[in-house]
Amino acid sequence: MSTYTARFNRRHKLFGHLFSGRYKAIIVEGSGNGYLRTVCDYVHLNPVRARLLRPEQKLADFAWSSWPEYLKPPEQRPRWLRVDRLLGELGIPKDSEAGREQLVQYLETRRAQEDGDEFKPIRRGWCLGGETFRQELLASAHTRATESHHAGTRRETTEEKARRILQEELDKLGWTGAELNRRAKGDARKIRIARRLRTETAVTLKWIAAELHMGTWTHVANRLQNAKDKNESRQQDELGLV
Repeated sequence: MSTYTARFNRRHKLFGHLFSGRYKAIIVEGSGNGYLRTVCDYVHLNPVRARLLRPEQKLADFAWSSWPEYLKPPEQRPRWLRVDRLLGELGIPKDSEAGREQLVQYLETRRAQEDGDEFKPIRRGWCLGGETFRQELLASAHTRATESHHAGTRRETTEEKARRILQEELDKLGWTGAELNRRAKGDARKIRIARRLRTETAVTLKWIAAELHMGTWTHVANRLQNAKDKNESRQQDELGLV
């Protein structure tokens, strides 16, 4: 399983957060299926999304980027900078002046076409690759589960379980995702599912509120507390304690 690890700022705005914001790392599938290229595009187009370049300026005009280093001859760039990997992803056969010009043309064209949707998995996820690659990483995390594991991986395995439970409950009710969304925030069946998720998983109230379309996490917390109070009151009544 060939992988890369990409590290970059969690926020896609470049200045203002570059040194003050939290950074993240994601595992990138190194299969040659375009995932490395996507991460490189994301990083090198940062100044465009942050509006730090005028339309007439080239990407290489931005000094606070590694992109100008990619365009230098091999003997003038850092030895650790593996431009050949990106060239290979793009099908450019040679690290020559002509090859690097193709690289420039590619990214400037990509810049004009960019809508940002392709980069959502990078901003929100912990890995970038195919489904088989992701499942292999999850399986690896399960077999080597220790406190030192990456927090993002632990969250993902927790969410996997939560999503399975949610789907089980929807199947029991005969609901689709659209039906779940249509139901009222305080629907008793939503509250029951939320209680099960809180009991059997470690997902947050915010996660439950978003996935069950129950409004804010505080609304979920209040509903769960009310349900708990009613249940305790009923049990006391049955025992003749009230």
